[in-house]
Amino acid sequence: MRYFLMVAREENITRAAELLHITQPTLSRQLMQLEEELGTKLFQRSKHNIYLTEDGMLLKKRAQDIVTLADRTQKEFSSKGEETLSGEIFIGSGETRSVHDLAKVITSFQKEYPLVQFDLYTANADDIKERLDKGLADLGILSEPVDISKYNFMRLKRKERWGILVRSDSPLAEKEQVVPEDLVQIPILMVKRLLVKNELEGWFGDYFEQLQIVGTYNLLNNAATLVENGIGAALCFQLDTRYENLSFVPLAPPVETGTVLVWRKNQMLSKPAYRFLERTKKYFQSIS
Repeated sequence: MRYFLMVAREENITRAAELLHITQPTLSRQLMQLEEELGTKLFQRSKHNIYLTEDGMLLKKRAQDIVTLADRTQKEFSSKGEETLSGEIFIGSGETRSVHDLAKVITSFQKEYPLVQFDLYTANADDIKERLDKGLADLGILSEPVDISKYNFMRLKRKERWGILVRSDSPLAEKEQVVPEDLVQIPILMVKRLLVKNELEGWFGDYFEQLQIVGTYNLLNNAATLVENGIGAALCFQLDTRYENLSFVPLAPPVETGTVLVWRKNQMLSKPAYRFLERTKKYFQSIS
């Protein structure tokens, strides 16, 4: 898998072999054996380069997960016999204000266990759930609405208030709040997640059919750049981040989104992840 990923990245067998510190014939033979084993062609070869086929692109996604999981498993076993707590904790989180609380727990935990590292993956709830299901994340902070039937969970205290992100020179920026009819003639960047989109559709009511939706997004930072460049206004929840030349105006009547801390049912967490989960649960219970 590592050989395959290196060739996929470099698109050149000679260069990939040099980086892997093996001979080119050895690498070519490994790739041919992999194609024979899977019964499919993974690469399209030209005179100087090598490119992934459709099946190769599918394998690339799977191979990245396999290698990540293998590395993680190896680290967990190598640190098992150590008296001092060490290892890596993998956390997936959306762009929510609950991350501020999580950061406080991480800070106190690292002071006590300085050899523990944290890998924070930022994405929407659907992507984080996929990583949890594959064993690539220990914990997740998800924005509701979300199906959490497969997970143990703790509902967090903070609520995220929805609004519209507009340029500061927009007439909407002068309002204290916006109502559905204010957005009918405005190009809108809508969130990609279907469950969230359905909830916002309910807020708009009959006005939803009149919206001019020019695009969708899954993370706000990129959407904010589009707003700044005049592409449209982004429906989003309020963050503590301040965007230069942009203003956030809340929706009225208000729409609020909850967040949940989740972890897989019946999953054996690594020792560092288990201790961190216990610390995190106590912290969130103390501020509830």
